[in-house]
Amino acid sequence: MSISTAGVLARPNEDGFAARSTPRARKRRLPDLRRWLSPLALLVLWQVASSTGVLPPDKLASPLTVFNSAVELTADGQLGSAFVVSMGRVAGGFAIGAFIGVALGLLSGLSRWGERVFDPPVQMLRTLPHLGLIPLFILWFGIGEQPKLALVAAGVAFPLYLNLHAGIRQTDPGLLEASRVLGYTGVERVLHVVLPSALPQTLVGLRISLGAAWLSLIVAEQVNAEAGIGYLINNAREFLRTDVVVVGLLVYALLGLATDGLVRALERRLLRWQAR
Repeated sequence: MSISTAGVLARPNEDGFAARSTPRARKRRLPDLRRWLSPLALLVLWQVASSTGVLPPDKLASPLTVFNSAVELTADGQLGSAFVVSMGRVAGGFAIGAFIGVALGLLSGLSRWGERVFDPPVQMLRTLPHLGLIPLFILWFGIGEQPKLALVAAGVAFPLYLNLHAGIRQTDPGLLEASRVLGYTGVERVLHVVLPSALPQTLVGLRISLGAAWLSLIVAEQVNAEAGIGYLINNAREFLRTDVVVVGLLVYALLGLATDGLVRALERRLLRWQAR
């Protein structure tokens, strides 16, 4: 027998079967197109301001110019190769940071001694700004890929640690007491009670960590980058190509939204037991 916060069943109807979703309920799950009205209005306003000369191209290129530049960069392969390099940096840094954040979160969350040992230095280090870490990482790792990976890992580790630690500490005492009464061992309580209870908070930390990974990459790729999206942006800045700068920023934003969407889909799958 296993105690877990998972396993919430659908309420049966009068015939004894789970209620099926109605067409009206399915309609509610469709995206609300009205949310796109304000972004489209801003896009039109931006194009009008550029076309009338209110917004000069050396300050900000028009949406049509940005679109044409994106097509050109994609066609000649520059954007694709930069995308691959930046994805590799995020993946490597995220793997390192996630391992550190989860390991420290488990040690600090499951053990009082672990909390006393690891939590104070983590709380101090997480307040350091990323830009302040760059000189130190360059002295430690040089000017290659290592400081970029370290910067992304630092951005990932702290949010994941904080949310995993908080999720473990907020486990329902009633569930823990029930597991003791049923004779669960300490390991079984962790596997069947503590970790499932901490899962929602941990997934929130995962979403924040992925966002922090892309923000950290933007900073990291400004440091002696020879490839990647940040390299394209730096080169475009030297030649006052605001259209290419905007393309690079849009790629960062779209990648961040895509990874956040993947985690949200994972949340819906793993947390189906939660009452909505």
